[in-house]
Amino acid sequence: MTGQTELLYRAEHSITKKYRAELWTPFIAAIKRYELISPGDRIAVCISGGKDSMLLAKMMQMLARYTEIPFEAVNLTMDPGYSEANRRKIEENAALLELPLHIFETNVFSVANRQEKNPCYLCAKMRRGHLYARAKELGCNKIALGHHFNDVIETTVLAMLYGSQLQAMIPKVKSLNFEGMELIRPLYCVHEDDIIAWGRHCGLEFLRCACRFTEMNADEHENSSKRKEVKALIRRLKETNPDVEKSIFNSIHAVNIDTFPGYKTDGATHSFLENYDKK
Repeated sequence: MTGQTELLYRAEHSITKKYRAELWTPFIAAIKRYELISPGDRIAVCISGGKDSMLLAKMMQMLARYTEIPFEAVNLTMDPGYSEANRRKIEENAALLELPLHIFETNVFSVANRQEKNPCYLCAKMRRGHLYARAKELGCNKIALGHHFNDVIETTVLAMLYGSQLQAMIPKVKSLNFEGMELIRPLYCVHEDDIIAWGRHCGLEFLRCACRFTEMNADEHENSSKRKEVKALIRRLKETNPDVEKSIFNSIHAVNIDTFPGYKTDGATHSFLENYDKK
């Protein structure tokens, strides 16, 4: 068995054996619970080069191989202006994991980095648009992103503490700009620590952040990252309440609108006073 063959075997075998309870089981549970995949789907699995998207692509490939639900997974990678080393790392890891890639190039980094305000927001918006457009060209009706359990709870806390709103990240959402397209998040119930453990077990090194803006402003970006602050906050809370992550996650599945003085739905703002005298 060659080194590459051994690595591929370890990567796939560990997903369904060593890390079955941590990776495969919650992956399948999310797909079933939130009805993320339907027969006949052609899904563009978006690979950025990080640990999350690489694991997602591998599991989607394995699921397509074993499942009774007929669907097709296409691995889609957008190069927004990666350095040569980062582009090469993505291609090398994909080859090691036997993940065929559809790679296309854009100028997203150069455009976003010229913006003085909110370059990260513009970058994310442009990347999402390019991915939807290319996925549709490839005949896909869905794109799959590697957002995981921790992304979900951190986004929820971020929105409350810094965005003045109770807003979560849902498992799937229909595109408003690309008719017939849908975004799904199959890693919704998978914990980040378990993804990291899998990568280490396989001896793989993934991109952490390939953003040119971050590379040029590393210290400033590091210090101003609200997401890092929230990660640290949740970590501290876990010291006294080990179930705090689970509590945050469960809370977004059991929202009691009757206890809120105001809420939004379909873009419209409502007050509890609208129905107060009707009860």
